[in-house]
Amino acid sequence: MLRIAVPNKGSLSEPAAEMLHEAGYRQRKDRRELVLTDSENDVEFFFLRPRDIAVYVGSGKLDIGITGRDLLLDSGAQAEEILQLGFAGSTFRYATRPGTAKDVSEFGGMTVATSFAGIVRSHLAEHGVEASVVHLDGAVETAIQLGVAEVVADVVETGSTLRNAGLEIISEPILHSEAVVVRGTDASGDDPKVGQFLRRMQGVLVARRYVMMDYDIRAEHLEQAVALTPGLESPTVSPLHDQGWVAVRSMVRTKEAQRIMDDLYELGARAILTTGIHACRL
Repeated sequence: MLRIAVPNKGSLSEPAAEMLHEAGYRQRKDRRELVLTDSENDVEFFFLRPRDIAVYVGSGKLDIGITGRDLLLDSGAQAEEILQLGFAGSTFRYATRPGTAKDVSEFGGMTVATSFAGIVRSHLAEHGVEASVVHLDGAVETAIQLGVAEVVADVVETGSTLRNAGLEIISEPILHSEAVVVRGTDASGDDPKVGQFLRRMQGVLVARRYVMMDYDIRAEHLEQAVALTPGLESPTVSPLHDQGWVAVRSMVRTKEAQRIMDDLYELGARAILTTGIHACRL
């Protein structure tokens, strides 16, 4: 049975549960459940703190897990990223009071406050900077005001929280993070159960990015239409009862679907329909 660690709370929890549900796995109905067995899929889910997931997976106690790239790198666990999941995106950056510093190279002798001490220490070491790092569990933007540090390193979305604290974002981003699937660095790379899980998750990612498009087009315009809807390999083309017309079916990117429908209509296509894709294997 495949043993999978999933986030029990926080910004990773609900999107992970939704994605697993779309992939055909059972999910808990009671948030107090710590373990859920999905016998039909031969999977056991363990609901853990997102910060702990990489540690459990890296130790070999669990096979794979879903966590954030930032949490994986900060943990120092013997685990590696094997699939990006496309949600919970964030950027990790430095901030300080205006005039204090403009770049990480100027942090020498300063103190940096952060909730991700492991990542910050590694980043400073990569740049050859000797600075003190103070670990805080949250609200790091107040560390400068309270005299705990001269610089903070934190997750930035809009930057409004830092600006409201009188701070400015400086230097290049430390890290771009998102939800990822992780496994132990010593784990076998050809485990068929892990492979099946990854295919399911990849299928969800594709289904979210694409729709199926169907339309009718006169045969003389087929090549132009196919150029607009090439599909993944090639579209399906079928003759219609009315001579000179064919039906076309192809996968197109969701964000481009409306523009493609407009272009097809101008080309003479009719009965243009799009339908959602709930699952797929490529």
